[in-house]
Amino acid sequence: MTVTLRGVTKKYFLKGQEIVAARNINLEVKDGELFVLLGPSGCGKTTLLRIIAGLVEPDEGEVLIDGKVMNGVYPSDRNVAMVFQNYALYPHMSVYDNIALNMKVRRIPREEVDRRVREVADTLRITELLNHRPKELSGGQAQRVALARAMVRNPRVYLMDEPLSNLDAKLRVEMRAELKRLHRMVDAPIIYVTHDQVEAMTLGDRIAVMDKGVIQQIGSPIELYENPKNTFVASFLGTPPMNIVSAEELVGVDGLKGLSPSGSLSGLSVGFRPGDVAIGDGPLSFDVEVEYAELLGDEVLIHAKRGSTRLVIRAASHTYTGQTSLRVRLDPAKLYWFNTEGEAIRQG
Repeated sequence: MTVTLRGVTKKYFLKGQEIVAARNINLEVKDGELFVLLGPSGCGKTTLLRIIAGLVEPDEGEVLIDGKVMNGVYPSDRNVAMVFQNYALYPHMSVYDNIALNMKVRRIPREEVDRRVREVADTLRITELLNHRPKELSGGQAQRVALARAMVRNPRVYLMDEPLSNLDAKLRVEMRAELKRLHRMVDAPIIYVTHDQVEAMTLGDRIAVMDKGVIQQIGSPIELYENPKNTFVASFLGTPPMNIVSAEELVGVDGLKGLSPSGSLSGLSVGFRPGDVAIGDGPLSFDVEVEYAELLGDEVLIHAKRGSTRLVIRAASHTYTGQTSLRVRLDPAKLYWFNTEGEAIRQG
């Protein structure tokens, strides 16, 4: 089962102004793949999910599921299941009835409904909750019920819109593990929308990074992390994000100019991950002024500046003893170069 978007464009008009939520989107989600749409709020990722579900029709382009064009096909006839961030459980119904509702509407025999509800409840470890009402559930339990309601339909495609955003940090970690387990159990593709790059990196087989209605790059988590196409992707993936500074701000750093892809620092930006900056002297070293530090157990995040340029350094806690100024050095093998348009410059 594959999901394909061909030249999909969607525009809205707000107070007479045209807003392009999705512009000429082309992608294919493979059978059994967990595909993540990642980007900031308002970038168009939820619009794409709603277009696939049939809740919104594209202005241009085609949506195909298993090779069949879905444009104009009602959502109920697409056999896709959508999981929302607010769970969308009916408060007056038991967990059992919330899970069974869609099958009852379709007049599936009672014995079959009961078998499938109990089977999926056992899979998601919520059997003991079947007689509870939604108000009696924790956030994690409610999310499992929402997943069960999707699974029980045996859909062709799962669509998940920020399903973990209402959970606290501990529950998000637990539910990420639950989603990975679910992914291994279902054959259908899962298309997962999030603004959280940690979720994207830990869950996704592949990720499409979006900004302003445009897909910036598609690839595996490691591909996007190690080979970002532009400064947006480079700065959106990674915690803390990549340091991206004007190369001219680092004029005087011994050896940097010789590494430049153009032989000059003019008009270029250089990027480096916080963990690729070491404390100490040596080639590609320079002085920074420490603004503050965040102690995170065995590591520390040092927020520093060089002139008007701010950067973050990740280091082992024992290497930083509260200094207000530091000598730091860059790893020549871990530098990224970008042109004036923010596009990555490939070397070698």
